[in-house]
This record gives sequence, C-alpha cells and structure tokens, in this order.
Amino acid sequence: MAVDKSGRVRLVDAVPLLHPEQQTVEEMLTGWRNQQLCRNLQHATIDQRVRFVQRFLEYTNEFPWTWTPAMVEEFFGDLRSLHQAKHSTIRGYQTALRLFCSYVSNPDYGWDRVCEQRFGTHPAQVLFDWNSAQHVQDNESAPTKRAFTKRELQALFDHADDQVALIAASGRKGYLPAYRDSVMFKIAYSYGLRFVELRHLQTVDFATNPHAKEFGRHGVVHVRYGKAKRGSPPKRRSVLTVFDWTPEVIADWLRQGQPLLDEGGLDLFASERGTLVAEATLLRRFRRYCDDLGLSPGLDLHSLRRSYATHLIEDGWDPLFVQHQMGHEHASTTALYTCVSSDFRTRTLRNALDATVAEALATDEGAAG
Repeated sequence: MAVDKSGRVRLVDAVPLLHPEQQTVEEMLTGWRNQQLCRNLQHATIDQRVRFVQRFLEYTNEFPWTWTPAMVEEFFGDLRSLHQAKHSTIRGYQTALRLFCSYVSNPDYGWDRVCEQRFGTHPAQVLFDWNSAQHVQDNESAPTKRAFTKRELQALFDHADDQVALIAASGRKGYLPAYRDSVMFKIAYSYGLRFVELRHLQTVDFATNPHAKEFGRHGVVHVRYGKAKRGSPPKRRSVLTVFDWTPEVIADWLRQGQPLLDEGGLDLFASERGTLVAEATLLRRFRRYCDDLGLSPGLDLHSLRRSYATHLIEDGWDPLFVQHQMGHEHASTTALYTCVSSDFRTRTLRNALDATVAEALATDEGAAG
C-alpha cells in the first residue's frame, strides 16, 4: 500500500505487514497530512491537528476504524471535567477529529477498502452537530481578558524602564534583553501588533509618512506577518504612527540596543543567540512585571493590542481608521477589542443626550420668560 501526495491510498502487492494496525494508522496520518498540504495550510496548523488526533488515539487505545461517538463523548467529558479545557481548545480538538474522520471515511481516498480488506470493517465519522461544540459567537475569550487602563499601562512601561536601569547599574548580565523587552512592550502597544507581527519586524520595515513628517523616518511601519486567512500567506498591512513618543523609542533602540544584539542584521528584536525572540521569553518578563505591580492576571501580551484599539476609540479617533490600523476587515471585529460602544450606538446615545439637554434648556428659558 502507498499514499500519494494528495492523500489517496493505492493498494499494491507486498509482503504481509508485521503490525498492520499501527502501520495503517501511520499511513492514514501521512495521507491526511498530504491532503492538508495540498490545501496550502500552514505547517504549524497541520502538525497541531495531527497531535490532537494522536492524543485521541492514545486516550482511546482504539484504531480509527473502531471509533464510536461514545468514545468521543467520554474523551471530551474528561477534557472538560478533569482538565478544565477552554472552549477554544475543545473546538480545536473536535475540528481536527472531524476533519480526520472525514478524510479516512471518504471513499475517494480508499481507506474504507483498505480497512475492509485488512480488518473486516471501515472507518466512519463520529463527530456530529449533536455531540460537538458549535461556534456561535465571534468572541470566545475568557471574561478576565481585558485592555490596560492608561494608568496601568504607564505603570508597566515605567516599571520596565526602571528594571533596565537597575540591571545596568548593578553590572549584572541581562541589561540588553531587559531593554529589548521594554521596547517590545511599547512597540506592540504603539501599533496594536500581535506578537508574531512584532517579532518579525525588521529595521527596513519603517518609512516616512509624507502626511506626518514630524515623525521622521518612523511615520509608518509595514507589517509583513499579519494574521493569515486559511490557505493563504501572511497578510500585509501598513500601520501609521499615532503617538509622538514612538519614533523616539525606536530611534533610541536602533542606536543603543539593536546593533548589539544583531550586529549588521536587519531583525529589530533579536535574542541573545541572534534568533527571533520566542513568545515564552517575552511572556515571562511581562508576567513578572505585572505580578510586581499587582496587576490583574487577565492582562496578557495581547492586552497591549486590545489597549491600542480601546484607547484610540476613547480618545475620539475615527472607528474606521482604528479598524484599518488593526488590520480588521469588519468593524465588528474591532469592536471585540474595545470596551467602547459601536459607532452607531455611540452616535445614537450622543444624539439622545444632546436632544435631552436641548429640551431641558428650552423648557428653562420658557419658564423664565
């Protein structure tokens, strides 16, 4: 038996298999991986889905052609009750299992014939609408997740700067990484960046905004690793500089920090080993600083992006401008990041309040007359 590059199985004459069950499962996973590669999905997505299926295999200790809906329900019952898995985790597992079952049970791929020949049965779909979680709302983040208040954000930035100064004054190692991470916090907020977008920034990604020359050569940043759509490469966008302090932060880092970590290189934020900064590295420092300040555990790295959108809307920036800065196709997506009402509701409230005030003033003037 062989699996082609599109995931289809071909039966060929060969010697009997020593472990037919295990080899069949491995070939199924190989074929499924090929099928997903043909769909142009990211390698990380494919690898994660394969791991999900492998974990289900280990849990049930059963092969795909013997799976039943009852096994699925027991597995996810344990995930929720014993492991307290999040909604998104549950749905990720279920999506992977559903797609895998669809692949191995599709007659076009031939696994039904292979299993009938080898084991006297065939794989079938075991996940349905009635035993899987449905994605019925856009925002499924934990209710503890939120944006920084401006006071909290200033406290974080000040504390990060203080730590850089303390490490430098003590002569201990770690001055440059602390300085780098402090700048990364500020740049993530300054442009509303996701971590992946932030870590891939290079020195050549900044340019002058001809309509805001006061920002110099750091008036706009070209984000090249935006969140991709399914089967597509990373989405590009340009984000305009809006805070007058941002160019100074970037220029100072390019003079005193970046050349020491990535001498002659283009990466804006390199690790001590010359590689891109890992999320876990930045997250550890972020969490430590938040703990030092007694900030809410609901604040995370993504809260810097939430804060950017929220603070711009609160300060009266046009919602459409904020939407484009964030790289969102729909205003409803931007609204998920903010604690501010949508533009329509905001205008409706403002009009109602203005009308109430105008009516009250007119009544008072009439009474005085």
